[in-house]
Amino acid sequence: MPIPVLQLKKGKERSINNRHPWIFSGAVAKLPDNEEGTIVAVTDFENKKLGFGFLSHKSQIVCRMFEWDDLTDTVISDTYWMQKLKNAYALRTTVIPQEKTNVYRLLHAEGDFFPGIIADVYAGVVVLQVLIRGVEKLVPAIKQALIELGFEHIYIKAKTSSTVLEDIRTGSGWLHGGVEVPVIVKENDVLFEVDFIDGQKTGFFVDQRENRELLRSYSKGKKVLNTFCYTGGFSVYAASGGAELVDSVDISKEAVALAARNMDLNLPGFKHGAIAADCFDYLGEIEKDFYDIIVLDPPAFAKSAKAVANACRGYKQINLKAFRKIKKGGLLFTYSCSQNIDKDLFQKIVFGAAADSYRNVRIIHQMHQPADHPINIYHPEGEYLKGLVLYVE
Repeated sequence: MPIPVLQLKKGKERSINNRHPWIFSGAVAKLPDNEEGTIVAVTDFENKKLGFGFLSHKSQIVCRMFEWDDLTDTVISDTYWMQKLKNAYALRTTVIPQEKTNVYRLLHAEGDFFPGIIADVYAGVVVLQVLIRGVEKLVPAIKQALIELGFEHIYIKAKTSSTVLEDIRTGSGWLHGGVEVPVIVKENDVLFEVDFIDGQKTGFFVDQRENRELLRSYSKGKKVLNTFCYTGGFSVYAASGGAELVDSVDISKEAVALAARNMDLNLPGFKHGAIAADCFDYLGEIEKDFYDIIVLDPPAFAKSAKAVANACRGYKQINLKAFRKIKKGGLLFTYSCSQNIDKDLFQKIVFGAAADSYRNVRIIHQMHQPADHPINIYHPEGEYLKGLVLYVE
């Protein structure tokens, strides 16, 4: 059966020739009337083949490209997808020191030239999130490829927004094997309890591994506040680095209870405050000059382009509160995981908060996601995590 063709308008092929993976509706001259998720061949206005992608009628991104070579005879074979997973796995074996870390991202969508899928590994369990219909059709092939790579336990977790927006029909459940949840994972020799069935995302924020390690190196003898703590990742690292005390704050009672369990898993009896409170309110009420280090790692304030203005206000407000309360000579670790706010805009927001606090502030580290969350050089939108370590006088 011939592969359907998506034809671009005249002059709209430049970004595809530059290997950007997204095609928007305004660039399309001819959109095939095939079902959601069909693999299509993409051509320019003169019918020159440019590559292949997944068709979507339900999204502004009408096609997500995964291949730029002419592979008509092999592009839809299981062998092709197996090779993509092998390439992704080879990168992780290079960048992850697996003797001390068994939790990492195995597949990072466009960052691994495989749009529409996230796969995280937790102590040998692969947790998949399928984000588009085209990838959902490939789940049997992906499952088999993971088994061939040696993974005995594979769980698929449905994402509500993808179910609604992208017509994903597969629910959560075990695809292969199965273990009791939660599982205990190891990251830089620090232990964490992970519930990938009921927890946020795939169960743990694996993208902060290197930034948590950086915090540990600065924590000896310090009083540390970790806001939006969720699993308490930053908290446990700070404690293991010799912090005098650590307070973990999250609006969710379940989150702070989990943070407390993770602290006890590593350092039972450590001076740790697990506080269920609104982080904005808590920062406004705490004593000035008490904390030496404050961590701001909020959830994505801007989940769409329409939300950017409100998100900017939120990021400025939370950073301003921290600037006003942190001890002189303290360190502020501040992050944004909003893809719609790039690193330049984030730095401008934090600059505005610093200026309003009337304090001298210096950047001593600029941070982003780790190597197991690779950024496709042709897809700068993939650099979603950005962070700053600030020295506050």
